[in-house]
Amino acid sequence: MIRRVGLAVAAAAILVLTGADDGRAQQGGPFAPRLYVNDTAITNYEFNQRVQFLRLLGNPPRIEKVALDGLIDDRLRMDEAKRLGVSVSDEALQEGMEEFAARGSLDLDQFVALIGQAGVSKESFRDFVKAGLAWREVVRTRYGPRTQVTDAEIDRAVQSAASGSGTAGTQVLLSEIVLRADTPDYRRDAMALARQLSDSIDSAGAFAAAARKYSVSRSRDQGGRMGWMPLSKLPPAIAGQVLALGPGKVSAPIEMDNAIVLFQLRSVREGKAASQKALAVDYAIFTIPGGTLAEAMKVRMQADTCDDLYGVARGLPPERLLRETRPVADLPPDLAQELAKLDDNEVSYGLSTPAAAEVLMLCGRTPDLEDRGGIDREAVRRQLVGQRLAGYADSYLAELKADAIIREP
Repeated sequence: MIRRVGLAVAAAAILVLTGADDGRAQQGGPFAPRLYVNDTAITNYEFNQRVQFLRLLGNPPRIEKVALDGLIDDRLRMDEAKRLGVSVSDEALQEGMEEFAARGSLDLDQFVALIGQAGVSKESFRDFVKAGLAWREVVRTRYGPRTQVTDAEIDRAVQSAASGSGTAGTQVLLSEIVLRADTPDYRRDAMALARQLSDSIDSAGAFAAAARKYSVSRSRDQGGRMGWMPLSKLPPAIAGQVLALGPGKVSAPIEMDNAIVLFQLRSVREGKAASQKALAVDYAIFTIPGGTLAEAMKVRMQADTCDDLYGVARGLPPERLLRETRPVADLPPDLAQELAKLDDNEVSYGLSTPAAAEVLMLCGRTPDLEDRGGIDREAVRRQLVGQRLAGYADSYLAELKADAIIREP
């Protein structure tokens, strides 16, 4: 089996979860349309190719959902690239394919032969890479001028990244508005409302009033106000957007699996770093299909640590309990945000949906033990630019998806 971890990391930045049903892919033959995106068809063949490809990359949970939404996103990316006149040269495409293969320690011919053994064509792989390259150029074209990084921001990032040696770590004071988006209709309405709020809110009072009126988060009763949070605990894409805000400013809408979120930056401070920056987190998710908050809290009463959850899950289907360790940079934004609020063995119910109650428990964090002497400031600048572009890209794609007509045949 190919080196799944490296390849999964390569693909994670351009795959997001959505809903799908594998049975529909078999209707009408391999080249029949499975879904239309703005009147452009996604065929059963493309869907099956993407599913097989994802199995090679690491077989993610809800693989059919990941596959279909990835194809939807790729259609939207390529349509926008065409509209803006952005193209990918043959040379750039070849380099992109070779770079992707190299992340699994393979050359391109080896990689193509390997995926071919699983029934994935070189053309499907090429289309996958091309959509990612085109989208990167689209985002740079539209948002590049907005991603300038100041020396003060680099200083702040360096301080935030310092390991626990007594140096200062950046902390942010945020408010949040979390809008429900767990169905296509809710997501469309939430995105429209989030855009309106982002453009119109001009004060802390207005943000707090909107949070009390619209937010579904537990922080709504406090006007969306959250406590001080280390910047290093935020997902990189969100951290990049937060760093770009001035005090009192509101972020662009940020799309998560089941929500659209707005943040308002209230203040920034430099404080003592409580611990070294986490490179990875160990966490567990216990799922209760159709469950309520009360049932989730009963699970918490039976589990003081992540290891206790194994006893709670005894005799249940294995998919009811997920435990894994993942790099912080690879976490979905909504999961990363919830974990950032937790200390070891604390729980959150913030991932719950009407379909299932979720008990999320933080098991532990893996600190960064790397020697950080002689920091390359230009590398830090590039990282911050990349984080901001990633945040803009998420919002940009969310806008395209909200405006798109996506329908079944």
